Amino acid sequence: MKNLLKKRIYILSLILIEFGAQVYSQPAEYKLTAGEYVEHYKEEAIREMLMHGIPASITLAQGMLESANGNSPLAVYANNHFGIKCHRGWEGLTFIQDDDTRNECFRKYPSVLDSYSDHSAFLSGRSRYASLFHLKRTDYKGWSKGLKKAGYATNPKYPQLLISLIEKHKLYDYDKAKEMPSLKPEPEVLANKPILKGRKVMVHNRVKYIFVREGDTYFKIANNLDMMLWQLYKYNDLNKNDKLRSGQVLYLQPKRNKAKRGYDYHIVRYGEDMYDISQKYAVKLRSLFKMNRMGEGSIPNPGQKLWLRGVMPNTL
Repeated sequence: MKNLLKKRIYILSLILIEFGAQVYSQPAEYKLTAGEYVEHYKEEAIREMLMHGIPASITLAQGMLESANGNSPLAVYANNHFGIKCHRGWEGLTFIQDDDTRNECFRKYPSVLDSYSDHSAFLSGRSRYASLFHLKRTDYKGWSKGLKKAGYATNPKYPQLLISLIEKHKLYDYDKAKEMPSLKPEPEVLANKPILKGRKVMVHNRVKYIFVREGDTYFKIANNLDMMLWQLYKYNDLNKNDKLRSGQVLYLQPKRNKAKRGYDYHIVRYGEDMYDISQKYAVKLRSLFKMNRMGEGSIPNPGQKLWLRGVMPNTL
């Protein structure tokens, strides 16, 4: 009897061990790799470099380091990729989390691209970083050491960490760019590469979205997420002939008629069009034209103020 009981316990333990192995071997939530992070944001880093003079390699390396390649809670829930705290004068949204001390205040952005823009404004608008802008934009080592010296981070190894990322991923190549990256869709590549099931689905302005990866097609994404092709086209103001590009935001639900509370207007930057701004704030393209009293297909001018939550005042 005892031997039979021992045998049953032994068999049960084997079953539990096997079951446990199956449970813990389930794939975890998909996270961006370092390479994917660079692919997603390299063009934005180049744009910021050409507009503000901050090396693209520095912007990318800081984003990778401060946000754990876009996977940290601050990046996921606040779109803050550079660890910028609220500081005096910040009037935007906030996100509270522990850092050097408990319950520290960090800036929260409507999109990751807003975080990139604010990073440039943060560095170029503070006198303590002024000396950095006298360095060549190819001097990533000087920038790395200068950021630590100016007090951007408390980690004594901060310069070495940035330099290591830049050299490992050859980010210095992007510092040589002389032209704004094209905002037109790029041709599809690696079309036969199998799409992964685990995708990070994020939310902006109460609208779910994903980042397009290399090898994605409309059909693969629709099949992967149990959607219809027409939904992807309609929700993103796209035509079936529009090509997908790596790093592109693709909404999985209809965009809203206006932006999130607290984002009343947008100042058009060089190279932006109405579609870019529509995707940036998850606002329907038709609504964006209507709010700004513009005919559909109109092109905004750099520096133009666009209304995001209400109709532009009639100045006529």
